[in-house]
Amino acid sequence: MKRQKVIITAAVVGTAHMASMSPYFPVKPEDIIQQAVDACAAGAASIHIHGRDRETGEPTSDIGLIREVVSGIKERCDAIVCITTGGSQMMTVEERISVVPALKPELASCNAGSMNFVLSDLVSHLKPDDPEWEYKYLGGTYDNVFANTYYGIETYIRTMQENGTVPEFEVYDAGMINNIAYFRNKGILTGPVYIQFVMGIQGGIPATVDNLVFLRTTAERLLEDSFTWSVAAAGKHQMPIAAVALAMGGNVRVGLEDNLYIRPHQLAKSNAEQVHAAATMAGILGREVATPDEARAILGLKGKNQVNY
Repeated sequence: MKRQKVIITAAVVGTAHMASMSPYFPVKPEDIIQQAVDACAAGAASIHIHGRDRETGEPTSDIGLIREVVSGIKERCDAIVCITTGGSQMMTVEERISVVPALKPELASCNAGSMNFVLSDLVSHLKPDDPEWEYKYLGGTYDNVFANTYYGIETYIRTMQENGTVPEFEVYDAGMINNIAYFRNKGILTGPVYIQFVMGIQGGIPATVDNLVFLRTTAERLLEDSFTWSVAAAGKHQMPIAAVALAMGGNVRVGLEDNLYIRPHQLAKSNAEQVHAAATMAGILGREVATPDEARAILGLKGKNQVNY
């Protein structure tokens, strides 16, 4: 049987890395837009977006700024735009979910459980004159729980479904798959199930081949094969785990949110460079790369003309 085409996601900007860590890391809206467009041209069907303050680079849930970014991407390419509802782990539930009713995206992230999401080791990569907020934010994760309660997850799911947005469930450990199954079995989650396994985060499941197989097998057991899966791995694990996922028939996420490097000790010059590497690996393994519209069909999305931006 012919395998499904592979969806490549580019997570172009997140909240863990700072501009001072790489000259190629985009923070300003125009740079995020350009890197997203270039990533789409390189083969990314989906672009995962966070908001960063234009002046300070601090994570933000400002609707105007995020609208500027996603509108700019939509005007210049056909990529699916997946807007985060993770935002920053220091934001309130209301701040994180506000983008969905405001912008009604095709796809939005939905963190599938609470966890210790520890970024404090990245403080060692900061320079003495870097902004104080960077030290406070990264260091503060050492004594913080990234809260995604059942009430919060239900709020995200209901809000997304009311606005025609498909949740992309971010799964950082196996128990979170059980959470997704709970909401589907209760009849709260009624639409397509799309899972992004996120591996290698301090506080989450380690990025190993055995663990990826375990996650997929657990999802098959609990969700009875009625789901689509992808995998993202942090740091040096990004490309090796992507290669394994491609060989297993899954989809992959790459991008500077997860890893600043293209190979050991060599910074990636763009998100597109990582996307091109993933697309090349897919081709070597006989996997065709899905276009944005093919990815929309696979994931059951409403189409970019139905968004509110």
